[in-house]
Amino acid sequence: MNEVGNPTFQRWKIEASGHPKVTVDFVIPPSLDEDKGGKIRHIEKDFAAVITPGLHLAFQDRRRISLVGSTILGEKASRKIWVCGPGAFVVLKALAFGTRGENKDAYDLYYVIRNYGSSVDDLLEHLNPILHEQETQEALEILRRDFSDPDGVGPRRVAEFMYRTRNDEMQADVAGFVRELLRKCNIP
Repeated sequence: MNEVGNPTFQRWKIEASGHPKVTVDFVIPPSLDEDKGGKIRHIEKDFAAVITPGLHLAFQDRRRISLVGSTILGEKASRKIWVCGPGAFVVLKALAFGTRGENKDAYDLYYVIRNYGSSVDDLLEHLNPILHEQETQEALEILRRDFSDPDGVGPRRVAEFMYRTRNDEMQADVAGFVRELLRKCNIP
């Protein structure tokens, strides 16, 4: 159930007494002509997933990582799992920002563009193999449209997320990193 009491068939919450709560959102790539990103696809009567354009890119740009720690029940465990790579992550976050405009999405984009590897070139290595994809081109257009001007909606929302108000220095930093990435992707 969500905050207002409506069922959320695309989200499972796992709660064990005395242990942390875990929330899992299920996603699915578009497969029908009428599919729209962010909408819910009912798969079964009590199970759904969020339609996520570009999801297939997370299987093209992916990394295998090791997790070591405790399960939500306190059991010690270690596993190797595949996670979305930084190039696909930027594409998926930009597409999400383009439809919902959340401050957190803007911050996540800025954080990865600014901090992945030692420079934007390291991120570009992960974007290059998926650069030809339609969703990647759409994501880069969203970055150009919303993030390349310090007073644009993207940099403003990063500042709102970080400081709860505008911050000229932060906004200039966001726009600068995004412009550098776009320039290296040959996006004017």
